[in-house]
Amino acid sequence: MTAPAQRVVVGITGASGAVYARRILQMLVADDRVERVHLVVSEAGQRLLALELGIVSQDQRRLPELLVGGPAEKVECLPNRDVGAAIASGSYPFDAMVIVPCTTGTLAAVAAGTSEDLIARAADVCLKERRRLVLCLRETPLNRIHLENMLRADAAGAIIMPAAPAFYFQPATLEDLVTQFACRVLELLGLPQPQQYRWSGGRGSGTRS
Repeated sequence: MTAPAQRVVVGITGASGAVYARRILQMLVADDRVERVHLVVSEAGQRLLALELGIVSQDQRRLPELLVGGPAEKVECLPNRDVGAAIASGSYPFDAMVIVPCTTGTLAAVAAGTSEDLIARAADVCLKERRRLVLCLRETPLNRIHLENMLRADAAGAIIMPAAPAFYFQPATLEDLVTQFACRVLELLGLPQPQQYRWSGGRGSGTRS
């Protein structure tokens, strides 16, 4: 029996790591298990895309194709100020959400349940409806407030996935680092990827799934 297609929410905020967001979106668009992607980019996230990827658009509806680098019909871009969007309600059936990269300010909003913008509200919906929520936090160093907010978000059901690359699989390129991280995130969302490297024990031991 074929599993039902998933609907995934992707939030992009102003912390460094736009390459992770781009790769995750590309992989979601290419994944036949995904029916719909709802993309929300904060104002700081738009500045991040311009700074790190050179992506600038006065029309947010064009952001999906600019980020993916081609057709992105399954991606809907929603204004962060639109707290009346479908994903702001628990009655709308999306399956999971990732905020990548996630600022400590967004983490604080999620931990406090303030829901003052669409990214924070959709994350709150995930927690109250017991759906998967992955926060790809990017900040260094961390202070006590950040750590306590991570504990609060984790206790509420979020998964804290710091935007930190791995090196144990001996990546040859920056793209290898980015793709491996994206694979790990998507697996946490319930979408394992065949190109993910998996450690199997022993020196130099590992496989692609």
